[in-house]
Amino acid sequence: MAKVPVLEYPHIILRRKAKKVNKIDRSIQRLADDLSDTLVASGGVGLAANQIGVLRRVIAIQIPEDPEPTIYINPEIIHREGKREVHEGCLSFPNLYGILNRSMWGKVKGMDRKSKIFRLRAEGLLAQAFEHEIDHLNGILFIDHVADHENLYRHEPGPDSLGEEAVVTTNTSS
Repeated sequence: MAKVPVLEYPHIILRRKAKKVNKIDRSIQRLADDLSDTLVASGGVGLAANQIGVLRRVIAIQIPEDPEPTIYINPEIIHREGKREVHEGCLSFPNLYGILNRSMWGKVKGMDRKSKIFRLRAEGLLAQAFEHEIDHLNGILFIDHVADHENLYRHEPGPDSLGEEAVVTTNTSS
């Protein structure tokens, strides 16, 4: 268990599709621990395995109300509805944010760390995090969803700012 470096754009692995996990063995458990530790240390909402250089379909998500990150293995969005405009950032693009559209809600399925199959309905920030991290697993980056480059902006945290977390979690319905 350790915090590992988060790959930054334009690292080639960020554009590669991750492979399905067939067996949850010790290496996958170690990957899950590394994702959790790195996510907590980075202060983000989600992290995909390819962001730390591992092409396996594993993500970690921790929304503000969660006491710790949750690991999802082979996650898939099986249904989504609605559209809303969100301000979104990414640990692989430090201090860069964009305005893009994400779903209002979605149904997700996959496995947990104990190989138990799950299905859940995700709304709001959780739905956004699933879409963002599953995109990573497919080699898709949040900048690919930004319709106009004028919708990209930098936010450097400082003593007079709200901090990155406030920017990342700002969502407006449309």
